Amino acid sequence: MKPILQNLVEMTGHRDHLRLEVSVLSTLQQLNSTTEVRALEVFTDGGTTHVRPRTWLQNGELVSTDSEAASDPHREPLHNYPALCQCIEKREIRATASVQKSRYTLWLPVWMHDKVSTCLEITQSRPFSAHKLDVIQGIFHVYQNYQSLLDYSERDALTGLLNRKTFDEQFSRHPTASLARRVSPAAAGVPDGDEASCGEPAVEQWLAVVDVDHFKQVNDRFGHLYGDEVLILIANILRSSFRSHDRIFRFGGEEFVVLLRSTNLATAHKVFNRFRLAVQEYHFPQVGQVTVSMGFVSTSRGSPVEILGQADQALYHAKENGRNQVCFYDDLVASGHLAAKVANDSVELF
Repeated sequence: MKPILQNLVEMTGHRDHLRLEVSVLSTLQQLNSTTEVRALEVFTDGGTTHVRPRTWLQNGELVSTDSEAASDPHREPLHNYPALCQCIEKREIRATASVQKSRYTLWLPVWMHDKVSTCLEITQSRPFSAHKLDVIQGIFHVYQNYQSLLDYSERDALTGLLNRKTFDEQFSRHPTASLARRVSPAAAGVPDGDEASCGEPAVEQWLAVVDVDHFKQVNDRFGHLYGDEVLILIANILRSSFRSHDRIFRFGGEEFVVLLRSTNLATAHKVFNRFRLAVQEYHFPQVGQVTVSMGFVSTSRGSPVEILGQADQALYHAKENGRNQVCFYDDLVASGHLAAKVANDSVELF
């Protein structure tokens, strides 16, 4: 019991979802008869639900990946795991199965925001006893509760989107993770119908800053309650306009940031404008029509400060030149509308 308690203390000391995941798997790995532990990511791509290993045992050590789930060659359709599939459909707390001799598997889906995006998988050489299941379930509940606390601290209270603090931590941690590469749209997880038609264009990551046009007038005319409702509805449109592995943040006030992942430039233009039109065509109760302006840039060059600054420049150009439009930073520089600037992590040099 003492090693388990020590592991639980270590587990709840982490402030990062992936490290917490590794820690709980390390705890479960030390239980008697356990031969394999994995964390599976559950995601939907092209209308089909898939799973892929995100953390697993390799040569006796736990390793993790932060690669795009949709382009992972090890992903499998969820129906390849019938017991887990049925468990999620029936919203049960766990599933067990034995697919071969001396190999018994337990799945524990992690429910957050009324859906499953992660599942812990424990395999051992003998059937799970009632006592073993109780111990595992207790460890799992500590893990799940702490995951929920971490998630709560990372989200904006009004919209439920990720907050500015989370953006700063995640984006600064992977400033060069988005180097352009040439891959097929299908491998990049680009939605059907969003592929560019010319060959295999470079796939990159894109950062867009979104600002609600004339939002102060909404607050002044209709009051802050209706202003808050506009922000909540725009957050909902953002969620429905982008894929599950894209990232959406509320920076505060009427400003949002989107990290669009594994997409070419033509598709980025198309997806951002599709969101802009969705806002323009939405009827906001009492307020009526609302529009947004956007500026975006590739994240493959420069520091986080420089990338965010470039997207901001493109956004302000959009707002100063008619609003309700999407502007790409590189196009504005090439056309002479913006002058390129040099920045480091703490100072911007014009």
